[in-house]
Amino acid sequence: MIIFDKRILAHFDFVQLLFIIPILVLSHILISEANEILAFKQYIYYALGFGVFLFFFIIPFRKLEWIIPFFYWFGIVLLISVDLFGVSKLGAKRWLEIPLINFTIQPSEIIKPAFILMLAYMVKKNPPPSNGYDLKSFLKFSFIILLPFILILKEPDLGTAMILLLGGFGTLFIIHVNKKIWISLFLAMSVASPVMYQSLHDYQKKRITEFLSEESSYHVKQSIIAISNGGMSGKPKDEATQTHFKFLPIATSDFIFAYNSERFGFMGNLFLMVLYLCLIIHLITLNYQLKEDYFTRVVATSIGVLIFIYAGVNISMTIGLAPVVGVPLPFFSYGGSSFITFMCLFGMLQNLLTFKFKDSYKL
Repeated sequence: MIIFDKRILAHFDFVQLLFIIPILVLSHILISEANEILAFKQYIYYALGFGVFLFFFIIPFRKLEWIIPFFYWFGIVLLISVDLFGVSKLGAKRWLEIPLINFTIQPSEIIKPAFILMLAYMVKKNPPPSNGYDLKSFLKFSFIILLPFILILKEPDLGTAMILLLGGFGTLFIIHVNKKIWISLFLAMSVASPVMYQSLHDYQKKRITEFLSEESSYHVKQSIIAISNGGMSGKPKDEATQTHFKFLPIATSDFIFAYNSERFGFMGNLFLMVLYLCLIIHLITLNYQLKEDYFTRVVATSIGVLIFIYAGVNISMTIGLAPVVGVPLPFFSYGGSSFITFMCLFGMLQNLLTFKFKDSYKL
């Protein structure tokens, strides 16, 4: 049993709560208006998420760092198992079914905390030199990033795969890799992009084609109508016709940003984006405050980069600036997988911040 001392309150990062709680409250208001059944289920997700947060908050990560590689490779084994024994839904094989209890898990969500912890573990073991990581070190990190990317891409789940890829390399960019490597990588990606496009599935090519065409897809059209319908300050609940007459697809999940715009207008969206921006800046700022604590720096930076990518892609696709992919808004879109994953990540981060000193764990 872990016994807490006074330093818990001294080091616990309450600033994160100031930005996350308003997002959760606003999300629940919207979902309650759209669907009472989903609103009730959201309470269950909140309870599960809080339990997951507490679980990861009390795990003594600094004393159990040695187990992180096993956790990462366990996640990789689960991803390989999806290809061998996975359950298919809507043409994608992304789930594993647990025998006897008829319950499924999604390994692509499990790998996210394992992936971030593995990056943090490797950076701590090999901190970046003053001129950044060299090619040899960069290739080691790239292997850890590309392995889950390839396995998730094969499911196929391009959205999650790209988020892990961009999140991993984005974190390395902030932690510091020699700039010559980034220039070479950019040039190589530019040359290889036609080959990469041809390797995509037909439905993925279709999304890109729809995005590049002059005519927007049905989903994007309805999303833009909902956003414009909200005006500056939004519409009353009964006048949010795009959402309540079901013109706006997936209004409580993928297109909840458009729903928020219809209800609360430009000011509501501005408020939401400011919350995300402040949360991301706060997390990235921690990276520079923690100095030699590379383990916590990588975890904080990775979470900040992930939220930036999730929010950026989701908001961009609702206004037609990105292809439509199933990327939720963190803490805002309805659903359990993404919410519980982020609660897990923030539980890890709060643990590392709160128990800065190893003797804060009293077993």
